[in-house]
Amino acid sequence: MYKVLIVDDEVFVRKGLIGLMDWSKLNFEICGEAENGEQALALIERLAPELVIVDIRMPMLDGLELIRQVKTEGAHQPLFVILSGYPDFSYAQQAFRYNVSDYILKPVDEQELTAALKKTAHTLNQKQLLLMTKEKPLVATVIESLLQSEPDEQVLARIAHSLDLPPASSYTYVIAEIQDLLPHGTVDYMPALQACFIRFFQQEGQTLLLHVRAYNQYGLIVPRLWMDRQSADERTSYVKLLTMLEKELDTSIALFVGLKANHLKNITASGASAEECLNYRFSEASDRLFMAAELREVSLYYFDVDEELHGKLMYEVEANRREGFALAIDTIFMTFRERRFAPGAVANTIRRILIAVINIIRQLEGNEKELARLEDLLEWQTKYRNTSQLKDIFLQFIEEAAAYIACKRGEKSEGNIEKIKKYIDGHYRENIYLKGIAADFHLNPVYLGQLFRKHYGVYFNEYLLSLRVEEAKRLLRQTKKRVYEIAETVGFQNADYFATQFEKLENMTPTDYRNKMSHSN
Repeated sequence: MYKVLIVDDEVFVRKGLIGLMDWSKLNFEICGEAENGEQALALIERLAPELVIVDIRMPMLDGLELIRQVKTEGAHQPLFVILSGYPDFSYAQQAFRYNVSDYILKPVDEQELTAALKKTAHTLNQKQLLLMTKEKPLVATVIESLLQSEPDEQVLARIAHSLDLPPASSYTYVIAEIQDLLPHGTVDYMPALQACFIRFFQQEGQTLLLHVRAYNQYGLIVPRLWMDRQSADERTSYVKLLTMLEKELDTSIALFVGLKANHLKNITASGASAEECLNYRFSEASDRLFMAAELREVSLYYFDVDEELHGKLMYEVEANRREGFALAIDTIFMTFRERRFAPGAVANTIRRILIAVINIIRQLEGNEKELARLEDLLEWQTKYRNTSQLKDIFLQFIEEAAAYIACKRGEKSEGNIEKIKKYIDGHYRENIYLKGIAADFHLNPVYLGQLFRKHYGVYFNEYLLSLRVEEAKRLLRQTKKRVYEIAETVGFQNADYFATQFEKLENMTPTDYRNKMSHSN
C-alpha cells in the first residue's frame, strides 16, 4: 500500500476525500491529515507518504509553496496531486513546473480522482520495479503493478529475470481468503501461507508471487508450469491445496481462482476474474472453492428477498417464536444460494431486517444498543466471510432481539389487544385499516392480525365489517337516510361495495332489510 497525506484547511473537504472511495482497492491508505502547509511539512518528514494531496490555497503556507519547499529542501520526495477551487491557468502552469502528478478542480469528482490515483500508482510502481534486484525482489509491488496495468517490456523483462519465470507462459491469479472471524490483520498468515504454497507446489528456494490484500485476503500468481506438476485435474488440485491450507493454518479458508492468462503481462485479466469470483461467496455450495472458469456464465441476483418472506420473519420475531424465525432465516439463506444473491443484495437484505428490528425496539422505547450482537451484525462484512458464518451470527442476533422485544413488551400484548378492540369499537365509522392501527400501536400488522383472531375468534376485517353492518342496520331501521348516506356514515367509501358486503352477512340487500323491518312494525 502507498501512503497518502491529505492537506486542506477545510476539515469537511479532508473527511469528504477520505470517505469518497475505497482507497485500499487502488493500493493506497490514508496515513494522515494536515490543515495547513506547515503541519504538512512536518508530517511528510515523519510519515514519509508516497503521495500528498494538497489544496492550492491555505493559510500560513499554501500548496504551491509547500511543494516548492519539499522539492528543493525535503529529504523525502513524495508525489503531489493538487486540488484547486480556482480554474486559473496560471495556477496550473506553476503547479506543473514542480512536476505535480495531477491538478484536480473542486468539487472533486470520484472518477477524476480515481483516474489520478491510478496514474500515480502506476508511476510509483514503475519507480519501485526498476529498483528491483535478483536478491531482493519487491514482490508486493510486482504483483500490484502487474494487476493494475500492463508493464512495458523493460520492466517485464526485469520481473521475469528477477523471479526466474518465463514471461510467455500461462499464469493464474488466486485469492486465498482467511475466514477466521477476526478483523483484517489480527493474525499475520503470510509465513504459514508461504510455507504451505512452497511445499504444495514443490518450489523450495523459489520466490512466490504472494502479497497481502485487504479483508484478510492474500493474492498469489500461480505459473502454469507449477500446476502441471500436479497429477490430477485443476479443480482437484485446488481442492487438495485448500485442504492442506486449512489443516496447516487451522482455520476456514476460501480460494477464488481467476481465469488463466496466456502471458505474464496479461495477468490483469486473471486478477479481475478472481475478483469477480468474490461476488459468488454467498451464492454457491459451501465447498469454499470458487473458480472463474465455472462461474463466468452464472448470473447473480441483485435485489432483495420477497416481501412475504421478510414479513414472515418479522412476524415470528415479534411473536418470539424461535422455531418460526429460525425456519424463516433458513429460507432466507437458502434463497441467497438458490437465486445466487450478490454480496450487495445480501447486505441490503440484512440491513433491511436490521432496520425493521431497530424500529420495533425504538417504538417500544427500548435501546437497540443493549443488544450484545448488534455491533457484530453492523460490522459483519469485516468478519463474516461465508454463508454459514453470517447465518450463525444473524440467527444469534435475531434470537437476542426477539427476546428483548418480548421483554420490553412484557404483558402489554394482553392489554394492547383490549385497547385495540376499544379503539376499533370507537372508530369503526372512520377509514381505519389493520396496517395503520398496527403502526399506531407499534405492532407488526401480521402479528396483530393473528393476535386479534386468537383473542376474539374472528379476523380483524370480519369484526370491523360486523360492527359497520350492525350500525347500518340500526340506521336503516331508525332513520330515513338513503342507502349511500348510511354507507358513508358507517365507514364505506363505496355504496355498491357496502350493499354487496351487507348482503353477504344478512342474505338480503339494505333496501330489502329496511322494507322487511318496516312491514314488521
